[in-house]
Amino acid sequence: MGTVDDYVSGLEEPRRSVVAGLYAAAADAVPEAEQGKGYGMPALVYRGKPLVSVMAAKKHLSLFPFSSEVVAQFSADLDGFDTAKGTIRFQADAAIPTALAARIVEARRAQIDG
Repeated sequence: MGTVDDYVSGLEEPRRSVVAGLYAAAADAVPEAEQGKGYGMPALVYRGKPLVSVMAAKKHLSLFPFSSEVVAQFSADLDGFDTAKGTIRFQADAAIPTALAARIVEARRAQIDG
C-alpha cells in the first residue's frame, strides 16, 4: 500500500468511498501518477510534483489541485462549491463529480508539463 491507500483506509464511511472515488478518477486520468505526499498531505504525485490530494477535515472534504490557477480555470464548473486559493471544499453527500475531478487533475498535469 502507498500513502494514499493508507490514508483512505483510515477513513470512515461515507467519506472513505467519496475520497477513494476521487483518487481513483485522478489515477485513471493520469495513470503515470504515483502515491506520495504534497505539502505534507497524502497525494498523487506526477513528475515529482504534487498533482492532487483529497482530504477529510472535521466538517468537510477538500480536493487540492495544488494550483490556484487550476481552481480559477474551473470556477464556472465549481459554482456551488466552496473554493479558495488552491482548494475546493465539499460535503460527502454533495461531492465533486468524478468526471469534473478528472478534468481538474488533467489541467494540473498540463500545468506541470507546461
